[in-house]
Amino acid sequence: MKAKTLIVTTLVAALLGSGAALASDRMRHNEVLQLRESGQIMAMEEIMTRARQEQPGHLIEAELEREDGRYTYELKILDAEGRVHELEMDAATGRVLKRKIKD
Repeated sequence: MKAKTLIVTTLVAALLGSGAALASDRMRHNEVLQLRESGQIMAMEEIMTRARQEQPGHLIEAELEREDGRYTYELKILDAEGRVHELEMDAATGRVLKRKIKD
């Protein structure tokens, strides 16, 4: 199944917690809102809280992806030493599925 991706900038990350979303050409904002309201995905605010517990730093990119019927958030976080940490988190549970460090 082809992946759907929603790129969320740091400026709109907080808006997802209140139900607003950023539209893309692959996934419409109303789809994201419906997923949030139905409980299929967690709010970006809650995902960020969990991500900060795993990896302190500054959010530089966030994506909501759907592959094989599963939604995940992919977050890129810049740490104090200038390294980028990529966390893939289950969008429904907030559990970290994968973790990488890019120099």
